[in-house]
Amino acid sequence: MGRVFPFALKVILMEILLMDNKKETNPEHLSFLAATAMIDKDHPEIRAYAQRVVQRTEDPVEQAVRLYLAVRDEIRYDPYTPFHRPVHYRASSILKRKRGFCIPKASLLCALSRACHIPCRLGFASVKNHLATPQLLDFLGSDLFVYHAFVEFYLEGKWVKATPAFNRELCELHKVPPLEFNGREDSLFQPYNLENQKYMEYVEVIGSYADVPLQEILSAWESTYGKERVQQWIKMYEEKDSDFYQDFYEESILRYGP
Repeated sequence: MGRVFPFALKVILMEILLMDNKKETNPEHLSFLAATAMIDKDHPEIRAYAQRVVQRTEDPVEQAVRLYLAVRDEIRYDPYTPFHRPVHYRASSILKRKRGFCIPKASLLCALSRACHIPCRLGFASVKNHLATPQLLDFLGSDLFVYHAFVEFYLEGKWVKATPAFNRELCELHKVPPLEFNGREDSLFQPYNLENQKYMEYVEVIGSYADVPLQEILSAWESTYGKERVQQWIKMYEEKDSDFYQDFYEESILRYGP
């Protein structure tokens, strides 16, 4: 038998681990396991990152928890990244950029989950962020965040919500505990922060999707924030040489009473 090189052996072991969960797949979940142009779960860097995070863990619940924590904290939340093209939500692009707002981060987590053969879909809601920065509120012209994204893992026979948007560093700035996730209970934003100030309010649940509904999102943003404002954002990013707008972590933090 020919020599098996360490790299080749690592690839073989990775494939075995990531494919192990394929037993007894429910046909109704196939669309939540599939690769798409944006949720590119078969991209080599996505698969390699998933393997690095889950390591030798075979339990899907533990895999989901590890993937969630990795995306939550290793991908910096940035509400000012471009948003108008499919590539802006492509999981492999987000992994390379290392920052993004809630939808790109959810897209990445969804791709990583599917790479481990854990059914995963995108969930959307409209929320009011009572501790948003004045600069971000001025940028949006509203405190309503339409099509805020989270993910829904299918674990132990049920769908479980997880919200990887805000990394630990950002939560500490806003005096909010970072959202934990145990793989068995929904993990959604808290209504109050540690100082008993209003934090996040869920206004409307929009629904669950197998892929990023980009045109639906853009239409909803134009309806909520104004078509002219959204087109100004797009023009700004199209004319810039980079996707950097401003440093969200240098912005002021609103302080409301309880």
